Amino acid sequence: MKTNQPLLESYNLGAFTLKNKIIMAPMTRSRADNSENAPTDLMATYYEQRASAGLIISEGTQVSKEAVGYINTPGIHSKAQVEGWKKVTKAVHNKDGKIYAQLWHVGRMSHPYFHNGALPLAPSAVNPNDKVYTPEGFKDTVAPKEMTQEDIEKTIADFKQAAINAKEAGFDGVEIHSSNGYLFHQFFNNSSNKRTDDYGGNIVNKTRFFFEVLEEIKTVFPENRIGIRLNPSLNGVFGMTADEETIPTFDYIVEKLNDYNLAYLHLSEPFTDVSEIPFLVSEIAKHYRPLYNGTLMINTNFNQERGNKVLEEGNADLVAYGKPFISNPDLPERFALNAPIADWDQDTFYTPGAKGYTDYPTYK
Repeated sequence: MKTNQPLLESYNLGAFTLKNKIIMAPMTRSRADNSENAPTDLMATYYEQRASAGLIISEGTQVSKEAVGYINTPGIHSKAQVEGWKKVTKAVHNKDGKIYAQLWHVGRMSHPYFHNGALPLAPSAVNPNDKVYTPEGFKDTVAPKEMTQEDIEKTIADFKQAAINAKEAGFDGVEIHSSNGYLFHQFFNNSSNKRTDDYGGNIVNKTRFFFEVLEEIKTVFPENRIGIRLNPSLNGVFGMTADEETIPTFDYIVEKLNDYNLAYLHLSEPFTDVSEIPFLVSEIAKHYRPLYNGTLMINTNFNQERGNKVLEEGNADLVAYGKPFISNPDLPERFALNAPIADWDQDTFYTPGAKGYTDYPTYK
């Protein structure tokens, strides 16, 4: 039985002291089931229940109408959405919690259904050959519209405005979702970025859009209130195909992020087994710890034991938990008591209503 747990120690994160190193990872839950896609009272309750996390990172929240790719996911681009998020941040702060907004644009992982028939935006017109869930059920993805210079500039402005909105809504900071096969990741990857202009062709160009967005967001939030999410060894998900240039691209991004005084870098361990792929990295935290000077947060399939271990070994500073927080609103308290972890119900991950959302009991 573990009594001295690194996970339960406080941590100085940029502008704040976190009460523990257990982070609630961003998770799409599809409860913004209203015409405005605005956060609801039910969502405020859900986040409030989990405020004992050292930090909550909100579910992905769309920076614009063009950024949408899933039903009932909240945005942060309208007045109603900002007002909804104010309820969420107030509820979390009332429980002495901290919460960041994850700023999200899905890029080509969308469907014309969500855009009045218009094509989704992406670096290049390459179909990910996947499926998108709409109110009419699953639909096949389409070849997206290659973003023009004007589209890129508008999207940069959308991210900046989303950061302004997040500040107004009371968030403690923001995380840029540059991960998991969504828009920024599509620019990083050779299989989805076929551009020959300033935004494609080499590593500097493929990462330019991302750094231009970061530069704008830091005019809104201090750098130490900005987090970055990356998934370097993603392969075979959402039409993303890794190659020999994939890890060098992420190495470049991570080393360049040392020039910023960020709150944290949030990395995912591989979603799939990449041990047989010679040009991908199987142990992300171990690979990037020596390359990154700031706070490193790690995510994907950690339990209590593995979370404490990665901190003890010095390969990460914070550990983000996803599904365990769905079914264990009091996850830090359970770790402190070495109590059993309740199972989650996968069937209710994305269904409207309180079932499988706010009805999981605490251990006590």
